[in-house]
Order: sequence, then C-alpha cells, then structure tokens
Amino acid sequence: MSHLRAHAGPGPATTPPRRGLGATLILATGTFAVGTDAFVVAGLLPDLAVELRVSTAAAGQSVTVFAIAYAILAPVLSTVTARLPRRTLLVAALLVLAAGNLLSAVADTLPVLVAGRIVAAAGAAAYTPNAGAVAASLVPPTLRGRALAVVIGGLTVATALGVPLGGLTARWLGWRAALVAVALLASAVAVAVRLAMPALPGGPAVPLRARSAALRQPAVLTVLPLTVIGMAASYTVYAFAAPTLGALGVDAYQVNLMLLLYGLGAVAGNVTSGYATDRWGAVPVLVVGYATMAVALGGLGAFSVTGSAPMPLVGLLVAGWGAASWCQTPAQQHRLISAAPQQAPLVVSLNSSAIYLGIGLGTTAGGAALASGVPAMYALGVAGALVALLVLRLGRRLAPQTPTP
Repeated sequence: MSHLRAHAGPGPATTPPRRGLGATLILATGTFAVGTDAFVVAGLLPDLAVELRVSTAAAGQSVTVFAIAYAILAPVLSTVTARLPRRTLLVAALLVLAAGNLLSAVADTLPVLVAGRIVAAAGAAAYTPNAGAVAASLVPPTLRGRALAVVIGGLTVATALGVPLGGLTARWLGWRAALVAVALLASAVAVAVRLAMPALPGGPAVPLRARSAALRQPAVLTVLPLTVIGMAASYTVYAFAAPTLGALGVDAYQVNLMLLLYGLGAVAGNVTSGYATDRWGAVPVLVVGYATMAVALGGLGAFSVTGSAPMPLVGLLVAGWGAASWCQTPAQQHRLISAAPQQAPLVVSLNSSAIYLGIGLGTTAGGAALASGVPAMYALGVAGALVALLVLRLGRRLAPQTPTP
C-alpha cells in the first residue's frame, strides 16, 4: 500500500500550500477509487458468477486478470508515458479506469468482464504511481512525506471502507451498480483534477532495461519473491471472501462486516509495521506477520470444517489476518531500499508489481482449490504463509550482504 514513495515528483513545488493540500486530497480520492476497484470484486464473486452463469472459481479470473495486468502494465506504462504532462496523464488514467468499470458493469459474458477488468487495470496502473509523484511536487519539501501519506491513505481507506461499501451497494442494487459507482467516482475525480490541478510537465523515462537490471541484484532478487508469496497466501482466501467466510456461518451482510474488519486490520498493520520496522527491523516484523497470518488462517480453516464459529472470534481472526497481510508492505520496502538505496524508486515500484502478481497468483490458486472445499483453501493459505517464513530464512542466507536489519 505504501509503494507510492517510489516515484519522484516531476518538478519543483510552486503551488501554494493550501492549494497543494486540496489537490492532494483530490488525488487521494482517486487512489480511493483505484483501491476500491481493485479489491471490491472479491466480495461480488457469488452474485457475479450466478448472473454470468459461470462457477465462482471461473468468476475469480476477473480478479486474477486485473492483478496480473496491473503488475505487467505498471512498469510498461511508467516508461511509455513518462514524458506526458502529468495532469493530462492523470485525467486520462481516471477516464480509462471509469471506462473499464463501465464495460465490466454491462458485461453479459465472462470474456467481456475480463476485458473490462484489463482496461480498468491499465487505468489504475497509470494513475496510482503518478498520483504520488504529483502530490510530492505540489507541496514544499517539508510537507512531501505527509502529502505522500495522504495519497497512500486513499488506498488504505479503500481497503477498510470502499470494499464493504461496495459490497453493501451490491446487496441493495446489484453488483453492476457497485462497478458503476466506482466509474462515477473516477470520472468525478478526473473532472476535479482537470479543474484544480496545475499543469505539470512529464519527467525523464526510466528504460525497461534499467528495471530488469535491478532484478539481477541478489539482494533484490531474494526479497521480491517473498512479496509475491505473502500476498498469494492471503489472496488464496480473500479473493473468495464470500464462500470462505460463508463456510463459517457468516451470512451475506456479515461478510461485509468481516471485510470491514479485514480492512481496519490492514490499516493498523500497515501503520504499525512502519514504526515497528524502524524500531526492531524488517525481518522480525515479517516473521511476526507471516506467523500471525498462518495462525489466523489456520483458526478460520478449523472453524470452516465445523461449519460454525463464534462471530466475535471470527472477527478477531479476520482483523488479525488483514493486519498480517498488509504489514509486510512497509517492511519489504525497507528491505529493498536498504539493499539498493541508489535504485530506491525502481525497486519499490517493482515491489508494487510483485504485490499485484501475488494477488493474481493467489486468486488462481484459490480458484483451483475451491473445488476441493473451503478448508482446502484455508490450508493452502496457511501453507503459503509458512513457505513465506521459509523463503525469508533462506533469502537471508543466500544474500547475507543485504544490509537489512
């Protein structure tokens, strides 16, 4: 969630502080729309599957293609659009995001839905990194950290509020209405960006060769797979939240409450991880995070076998799972920046792609495991968390030169 720090601003800050704050809030609303769009579909899969006459696992492909398309397109679009004026790029990206959601909303077959999700992913991949860059350029240097935090907060708040609100909209008006709502929000932000944002030039392009060169560094190469595995472990279950939570006796409305608790846990995990990493180092934070994920998913999996569970305990486990899932982002970024401080923008942007690649792979694995039953999905998530712990240990041995605490 914190990957926006990877991108430098396109130019010096000349905007008055108050106007810069207002523009930053507009940009954060855009990242809220992006985050809601990226994560809300997980709660819509059962309704989506019924209406499109496909299995829930097949409907999950819409989550997979969004995540993988984002992972691939983010570095490509960053290079291709580097010289475009920032305001023009942000407006275009938001309109593409809106168009993708409208196409998804009118889909009557799975291929059309998948096409819509790819279009939406292209808009999200073009918008999110540049929103952070622009926010940093609109305020004085002493306020850049806070401006970035506000933009990042849009994604975090989307996890906590946008996803359950989207789920409630789907309950009341149907899943198509939830996607239309995201499209309308993205369009409104595009108008606000055009009216309130000053014109800003583009910046120098970072060739794709430079991005691939970073992957040849052992210290970086041992960190990025861990991001993929950790996110895949979580999304094996989260991408199919309705059936996996439903197996615990959670009804359709309670699923939205559980998604809210997951999101609040994600916010808490993301925030506390930064402080804990500064104090104790990244590796201890990751160990606690992956161990917590294994315990939380293991507990939920045990309840899925019996088919019922005390709701307060389920809520506690879900919140812990959310915190464990998203505490890894600041810690992993810390490790990457420590390993390659001269290439910090590059390696952190690669970590962003690794996050979405993990989401895509986890969704694919969860869809495959769904045929074997919900307990198998939880077991796969636990196994992924344990593999992450093993990879963390092996990575430290294979790349001891990494100056990570």
